[in-house]
Amino acid sequence: MNVFHKIALQGLKKNRTRTAVTILGVVLSTVLITGVTTFGVSLLDYMARGAIQKYGGWSAAFLNVDESFVQKRAGDKSVTDTVTFENIGYAELPQAANPGRPYLFIAGFQDETFEALPITLISGRLPEHEGEVLISGSAMKEGGISGKTGDTLELSVGSRMKGEQELSQADPYAAGAETFLPRIEKTYTIVGICRTPVFETEESPGCTLITRTDAGAVSNPLSLFVTLDRARDVYTYAEKAKEGHSCMLNYDVLRIMGISDRPADRVFMVFLYSFGGIVLGIIMTGSVFLIYNSFSISLNERIREIGVLASVGATAKQLRNSVLFEGLCIGAVGIPMGILAGLGGVWAVLSVVSGNFGAILYDGVSLTMKVSAPAVAGAAAVSLITILISAWLPAKKAVSLPVMECIRQTNEIKLESQAMEIPRRRQRIYGLEGTLALKNFKRNKKRCRSIVLSLVLSIVLFVSSNALIKSMQQSAEGFKTVSDYDIGFGTREMEDEELLRLYGRLKAVSGIEESSCRAVIPFSCKVSADELTDAYWEAAGGRSPEEIQEISLEVHFFEDAFYQKILEKLGLSVQEYTGQDGNLAAVAKINDDGGDVEGAKDLADMFRNTSVNLLAAPQMTDGTAGPEQNLNITAVEFVPPDIPPFADGAAEQEVLPYTFEILAPWSMKETLVPSGLPTELKVKGLCFKAEKPSRVVSEMREIITEEGTSSAYTLLNSAEAFEQFQNYMFIAGVFSCIFIGLISLIAAANVFNTISTNIKLRRRELAMLRSVGMSDRDFNKMMRFECAFYGVRALAAGIPLSLLASMLIVKAMSADDTRFLIPWGSMGISVLSVFLVIFVTMMYAVSKIRKENIIDALRDEMT
Repeated sequence: MNVFHKIALQGLKKNRTRTAVTILGVVLSTVLITGVTTFGVSLLDYMARGAIQKYGGWSAAFLNVDESFVQKRAGDKSVTDTVTFENIGYAELPQAANPGRPYLFIAGFQDETFEALPITLISGRLPEHEGEVLISGSAMKEGGISGKTGDTLELSVGSRMKGEQELSQADPYAAGAETFLPRIEKTYTIVGICRTPVFETEESPGCTLITRTDAGAVSNPLSLFVTLDRARDVYTYAEKAKEGHSCMLNYDVLRIMGISDRPADRVFMVFLYSFGGIVLGIIMTGSVFLIYNSFSISLNERIREIGVLASVGATAKQLRNSVLFEGLCIGAVGIPMGILAGLGGVWAVLSVVSGNFGAILYDGVSLTMKVSAPAVAGAAAVSLITILISAWLPAKKAVSLPVMECIRQTNEIKLESQAMEIPRRRQRIYGLEGTLALKNFKRNKKRCRSIVLSLVLSIVLFVSSNALIKSMQQSAEGFKTVSDYDIGFGTREMEDEELLRLYGRLKAVSGIEESSCRAVIPFSCKVSADELTDAYWEAAGGRSPEEIQEISLEVHFFEDAFYQKILEKLGLSVQEYTGQDGNLAAVAKINDDGGDVEGAKDLADMFRNTSVNLLAAPQMTDGTAGPEQNLNITAVEFVPPDIPPFADGAAEQEVLPYTFEILAPWSMKETLVPSGLPTELKVKGLCFKAEKPSRVVSEMREIITEEGTSSAYTLLNSAEAFEQFQNYMFIAGVFSCIFIGLISLIAAANVFNTISTNIKLRRRELAMLRSVGMSDRDFNKMMRFECAFYGVRALAAGIPLSLLASMLIVKAMSADDTRFLIPWGSMGISVLSVFLVIFVTMMYAVSKIRKENIIDALRDEMT
């Protein structure tokens, strides 16, 4: 250790408070950097495991291969696992919705295939033998196959041929260039519906059907899925191993791992790393600001010492190295502490938010901390670079000063006398103490500017982040009102008896708060033209000359108990609005898409009178009207309950310029819609409100499977999107609070360091004032003026900038209809915090000065 290193260590020991604050800044900076890198690695690991759960862990797939190729690939040292399914063949679709996909593709799975290639069931169950089949979503949507459980499919299964070459799913359909060669007739029974499997792409010519085959009776080509030990070698391996066979890569997993070569996936990774780089840049900026000030102030104290060393032969390089050594010593203490604290902090935070992550992306995949040696080493390197930059900048500036200027310290204050002048009017307002405080601002502009900028930075970060969280909460509240139920079950094929039996089981699930059974049936009615309002005729596009108008409407049937609750809410008599001849409540309003509509009362009425008598008839499946019935309705100011979700295959309904819905009890359904008539049905189903919808839906799926439901249905968790939004918001709130808290601590440490050292550098000035008779009361008054000046200047710049930043962030990251809310609460906290930090720091520094002897302070020559 040379003499320069010893001098640097002595300087650190001599100014222990500033050294401790600088180390604290390094620790906080390293905590943030370690937290960002470790969380990023943990998040990528979580997404990779989730993608493997959703799409499978395979790396590459070889389509249409034989058994010998499978055995050869299974023997590769770089392969950890292989799985296959049998390509049973294709079947032609006579009415394909997509001309580029005119086939059904039948895949024969085994037990291990179902485990390796995840299949997401929508309804029904997995096939148990080769006579059963699972219908994919694409086969229903584009192939026109009914998903009703129990139906049979009679298929002529064969091969696609192009000359002598047999084509596979990797070969897109080429009309006129290929032929279909049937081989065998097969009959399958539909046992369930699943989502389109991961191995079927948009270019695949066949929509997938999945059946089960025996491993010992494979007579068709196979599709092989290979899992590599090193996924990064997948491109080299695929090129070497495919031997002329079609090859497909698992891009859904490779993208998350950052090794996909597709342009869209490169954009994803660029965005991910850019976001991380921006966060690290913000952290480094705040950290450099703090640590730079620490070294700058340290060099200002030692400026005479630097001049003396330079005068006896010390070179600029030696002096710079002395300062850099000081930075390395601080880093040697602060960086390890920061890394350990950062890892501990990430573990604590992830233990809090891991459950919320599981509810957002992948069920059953936990977010755990993954410690990566390269990530930790990178965090340490970034922290060290931050320290060295912070030390090198002021060192370069200090060693460039002339030697005599450093020794005489004439560089400290360079002001003309006119620059210190203060108008007499302001002097009378501020008094002697305020004038002295203001002169200090003029004399030490750089130090004061540093303090103000530190405070402004913390204000902007704190207020803008809180504004974003508040705006997200506002969006979530509006999002909640999309549906008035949490869970909906919708169907069109299920008989009423089966629906009611299923309803009895589902409403008994633990956690259900409210339930109802509903059905929506289209009707038409005849009404006198004089009964209709001008608003109706305007919406209809003009008045009709006919005296009797035929209008479409819907009758909504509700479970009797739920219907009675609606009547009670409307203030209607249960006796008058129930029974076979009772009146019926109706919602009859003209639709208005304007943004000023807040409720039913803001919409125009369809009818001139509240009570209307009309002839109504249910619509038949052949488009005709059923038997007419006389109905007495009462128009009410009411927003009707939402209907159950549409089952797959439900026809799109005509969009009308009005809403005309009649509310009726389930007990009147047989009267208004006799069961023997082939009446049209829009939808029927069940609606539930639940405390924890996600858990309840899982139990409901099990019950529906146990019931062996054969009708097509949709089970929708309408609260799922809201829950995900809440989870996003909770996670964003946690990380925002932690990030802003640590950045604010860095800023506060910067302010503390700058103010306390500034006071210390003014010890001779303050001792002079005390020596000429300034009382403690006046001295404290002068310090309070300085606190006020710092706070007012920081708030004058920080509040407008924070509002502007808040507005830009909210507009950029929130929905278009999200109103910007002025963050009064966070601004109030900022105001109090700014003055508190300044006041506490000033009092601490002044208390240290007061303990010194006045004579010793006057003799001090900044050594």
